[in-house]
Amino acid sequence: MEVVHNVDYETTRWNGSRKTGAGCANNGHIMLKTMRNIGIMAHIDAGKTTTTERILYYTGKSHRIGEVDDGEAVMDWMEQEQERGITIQSAATTTWWERAGEKYQINIIDTPGHVDFTAEVERSLRVLDGAVAIFDAVRGVEPQTETVWRQAERYGVPCVGYVNKMDRVGADFFAVLADIEAKLGIQTAPIQIPLGRESGFAGVIDLLEMKEIRFDPATDGEKTRESPVAPERAAEAAAWREKLLDILSTHSDAVTELFLSGEAIPSALLREELRKAALTRTLLPVLAGASRRNMGVQPLIDAVIDFLPAPDEALPAVGHNLKKEEDVAIPCDPNGVPLGLVFKIQNDREAGSLCYVRMYSGSFRPGAVLFNVGKKKRERANRILRMHSNKSEPLDALAAGDIGVIIGMKLAQTGDTVGSEGWPVVLEKMRFPEPVISVSIEPKTLSEQEKLKDALAILSREDPTFTTRENEETGQLIISGMGELHLDVLVKRVLKEFNLGARVGNPQVTYRESVSKTTEHTEEFSRVLAGKENAAALTLRVEPLERGAGNSYTSAVRRRDIPQAIFDAVERGVEGAFQSGIVLGYPCIDTGVTLTDIRYAELTGTEFAYEACASLCADEACRAAGPVLLEPIMAVDLFAPREFVGEVISLVTQRGGHVLAVNEKSSSDEVKARAPMAKMFGFMTDLRSATQGRATFTMVFSHFEKKQDR
Repeated sequence: MEVVHNVDYETTRWNGSRKTGAGCANNGHIMLKTMRNIGIMAHIDAGKTTTTERILYYTGKSHRIGEVDDGEAVMDWMEQEQERGITIQSAATTTWWERAGEKYQINIIDTPGHVDFTAEVERSLRVLDGAVAIFDAVRGVEPQTETVWRQAERYGVPCVGYVNKMDRVGADFFAVLADIEAKLGIQTAPIQIPLGRESGFAGVIDLLEMKEIRFDPATDGEKTRESPVAPERAAEAAAWREKLLDILSTHSDAVTELFLSGEAIPSALLREELRKAALTRTLLPVLAGASRRNMGVQPLIDAVIDFLPAPDEALPAVGHNLKKEEDVAIPCDPNGVPLGLVFKIQNDREAGSLCYVRMYSGSFRPGAVLFNVGKKKRERANRILRMHSNKSEPLDALAAGDIGVIIGMKLAQTGDTVGSEGWPVVLEKMRFPEPVISVSIEPKTLSEQEKLKDALAILSREDPTFTTRENEETGQLIISGMGELHLDVLVKRVLKEFNLGARVGNPQVTYRESVSKTTEHTEEFSRVLAGKENAAALTLRVEPLERGAGNSYTSAVRRRDIPQAIFDAVERGVEGAFQSGIVLGYPCIDTGVTLTDIRYAELTGTEFAYEACASLCADEACRAAGPVLLEPIMAVDLFAPREFVGEVISLVTQRGGHVLAVNEKSSSDEVKARAPMAKMFGFMTDLRSATQGRATFTMVFSHFEKKQDR
């Protein structure tokens, strides 16, 4: 990892009217109101990284524009990202944007667009205050766009919309607006309309200020030319401004009064009311541009400042007080009790684990002792860094509202809460989708067996959707992930980053087990170890839960004469039984277990006995509860020219899939389907053959359901 120090420089940008400096004082304190934590999210190839590279250039963080196509994007620093031309890991950076004499700190996380890396998006959105949702001007709302939008919705993240690629053939800004409202269920508020389209795209018309903005290609879009709306476009611009005022009037009494009285409405008031609506996710401000041609990015940066929240304006984080057994709101206060969330772990050969932390309260300084609340362990923050992709700079403190990296924590995992030992508050954990595909992997030589295990352990700590286990019967190492691309990327990391030779098997589907009826079972356990008797007896009730509900364990027994450690041991035993499966050894899901009775003798009752007894009891109860094998069902979204839709539907049905809908698009039709994962291997080859290579598809895990005999 390369460590660089800040250089204090300032560069005049945007017609000389703005100053931006990447050289904000390294450890200077910045007010919360001038801080923005944002993510860039969209479907693959919509232009997330390209847009981020322009933001870094226009804000002065980069001195030249990095291109994804050339493998030179600053944010795509991994070798595989540069080779494949896609984002694999979310990358964080910080830049500054000066406007009207005020300097704004913008923490940016560029997220992947491929469905196999949805966990990277999930954990990024968990800690962000706002997001830029990028839409392809030709394809509109694509499948992964819907997925990340729902993730943002779940965490209450306000968004700004940006319709990119307005210079492409088939670009239609207004069709995208309609698509957003139909598929995402939010009302759009276009604050710009495009000046031309496709090859004639020349800039944007700002509906708030009623002016035309063009971007100078000779200066890579740095300089812009602003002018009044041309007479031939005045009617269209006036009509769309009228629509914008009409939309805002339904959300703002102040705008309504001025609108009805026919008075001029100040642009400052429009921005203020639009901001209020955006922060509550009732409106989506939408802009237009073509990032690849350096058009439209500076107004987007302004929109981030204008319409996305500062850390203290976002919804307060919610934590659970372990001592009082109640939920508490966490105000964003740099002077409060320290509390932060580890949302990403990245391994570095020299520094060890880089723990990405979002601070919600208080602050940490280098050398401070931290408390991992969930694990009840002390850790030390040896160093604190601010990241810029794969480079970094040291920080004197990481305070509430900010995002940084802490080096020195050895036990931390994604989702852990770090704070103060005297304040036992745990922040809500992130939920990740289940891995659905597995391959076997083995070292080429026995001497590398342990090295391979260590490498896989490091990768699984980095990526919550990557799991590894050893097959007890064959001794093979089995790795599981979200898709073929996901596993291919991780295997190549093992070969290149860890310099290990390995043989990899063919992909296999990862199944799950569950129960289909309710049953109770009583188990007794007795063993003599080291001359001491270990005995336990308990009764468990097992019942099926709804698909997607996950596993649950509850205790219906309340006895003060039994130590809490015994109840904890029972819970550990049940959790272990969930992981070991029922009949075939696949993990057990959507199963509820309740402790209904327990017998305890102080002289012979040990934690070991109750953990073992609970595991055996859960196993037997599940075997008697009608075990069923579940297979992963994938949501498949296909885009194909209209003349090939029949062939596409035929291919899906041949593989046991069900077509849910066919949606007509301007350039190609969209087919939405569900299909079993086991039947989808090699689908891309067949699809290309049937459609002359003109169709594309994405596939994401939908749910598990009972395996059908086909």
